[in-house]
Amino acid sequence: MPRFGRVDHLFTQAPKEAWEKRSCGDGAKGPRDYHWAAVQLPVIEDFDGERPTHHRWALARRSISRPDEIGYYLGYAPVGTGVDRLVSVAGRRWAIEECFQAAKNECGLDQYEVRRYVGWTRHITLAMLAHAFLAVTAAQAAAKGAAETVPPWFHSPWRKSAGCWQLASCTDPAHRFASTQ
Repeated sequence: MPRFGRVDHLFTQAPKEAWEKRSCGDGAKGPRDYHWAAVQLPVIEDFDGERPTHHRWALARRSISRPDEIGYYLGYAPVGTGVDRLVSVAGRRWAIEECFQAAKNECGLDQYEVRRYVGWTRHITLAMLAHAFLAVTAAQAAAKGAAETVPPWFHSPWRKSAGCWQLASCTDPAHRFASTQ
């Protein structure tokens, strides 16, 4: 069985034809094009069995403008998965990292102090569930458009008068109505 060593050494041996220009998805400025090289790694019978259901892949992403910048990916995909599909999945990495960063900031994903796997699993599951709830709620609010964030019956006790802000008196009917609700 051949041994490849490090993945970067594997791709330095790749012929020029192995590098193909592909888009890994649309970004803020249009398609994100890179040069990609992919190689299907050999089957390991002890791990995969005689008839594997999945294949291992090694992918390399090279910048078009700076060819010395190369990123590497290892993939494990069902038999029959094409290189285009692997490239599109690799392109979703940034969205996934942004999701985890948002979960850390908004839901305390990284704020656990547990010593056992069960406690860690519970914390991570609850934080990700809270993040999913917040994402769905935000998406629904965005779909409604400019939804009201202040109930229609609420009137602020602050009033602008003669160029400055003042608190409305308690005898103001709008203020009394808001305080009784």
